[in-house]
Amino acid sequence: MNRSTWITRALTALSVLILLGIWQVGAELIGSGVLLPYPNTTLSALYSLLQQKPFSLNVLATVGRALRSFLIIFTIGGALGILAGYTKSIHAMLVPVLVICKATPVMSVILLAFIWFSSGTVPLFSAFLMGFPVMFVQVEQGVRQISPRLREMTEAYGFSPLMRLTHLVIPSLVPSIITGAKASLSMVWKVVIAAEVLTVPRYGVGSRMQLAQVHLDTAEVLAWTLIAVALTAIGDLVFIGVLRFPKFIRQRKLHHQAGGAA
Repeated sequence: MNRSTWITRALTALSVLILLGIWQVGAELIGSGVLLPYPNTTLSALYSLLQQKPFSLNVLATVGRALRSFLIIFTIGGALGILAGYTKSIHAMLVPVLVICKATPVMSVILLAFIWFSSGTVPLFSAFLMGFPVMFVQVEQGVRQISPRLREMTEAYGFSPLMRLTHLVIPSLVPSIITGAKASLSMVWKVVIAAEVLTVPRYGVGSRMQLAQVHLDTAEVLAWTLIAVALTAIGDLVFIGVLRFPKFIRQRKLHHQAGGAA
């Protein structure tokens, strides 16, 4: 591990310690566990939640909703983005949808969805409406930035539409797809948990937050908030790991080949 990595990690740890210190001082000054509990009280509440049987059910319910929403956004947003990038008429038809999705407040979407759907479906629907424009715009812009010379070359060599998609479009769109997917995934976690807070399905991190708030258990609210932050961070790490996995496999193959040659 090089020196710059150690410095980065040390600065990150220092930042965490500073935030904990500010939290501790704030709790001392306020002097009310309802308004702001101490860090150790929140950690105790977190430990207590981890020991409870429904904890895994609540976390898995939120993770399931987030992943389903993300897959729907990735599939529909990516497909429509490619079509709109090539077809101006499709782009024109989707402009009103994009404007509505971007301009409508998240809370309005959740409240309307709660009228139309069951509490378990609201997080999926809300997350899709908020994340779809991000994925769509990134992919559409990526299509428009594909080199015209490469397009002409595929036409000159008589590539079929499927061959163009697999050999030109998708490889050219990889950076745009990654950017849109990462931004959408980060947004999905927030919207899903916010929808759970408002709709209170049987299981979910947001549901537990809402119930803890009703009982004025601020320490438990903060504990569930830490869990939500951890889920978002783990989701980002898994996403990065999936992207790096093919590179890791190639390096392992090269290493074995070099070892065999030696």
